[in-house]
Amino acid sequence: MANHKSSVKRIRQTAKKRLHNRYYAKTARNAVRTLRDTKEPAEAAVLLPTVSAILDKLAKRNMIHKNKANNLKSKLAKYVNKLAK
Repeated sequence: MANHKSSVKRIRQTAKKRLHNRYYAKTARNAVRTLRDTKEPAEAAVLLPTVSAILDKLAKRNMIHKNKANNLKSKLAKYVNKLAK
C-alpha cells in the first residue's frame, strides 16, 4: 500500500476515472455493435448520428484516439449507405 497521502489520493482518483471510462467505452462499443447488427436502412440511418456523436465524445475526452473514432465512423457510414441501396 502507498505511504504518501498524495499517492493514496491518486490511487482513489485513478480507480474512479477507470470505472467512468470503462462505462463510456463499453457503451460506445455496444452502440457500434447495435448499428452493425441493424439490417433496416431507416433504423440504421437514425442510429448513425447518435453513434457518431458518442465516438466523437470519446475522442474528445482522449478515451480513444481521434483517428480510431474517424475510422469507425467512416466504416459505419459506408455500411449504412450500402444498406440504403
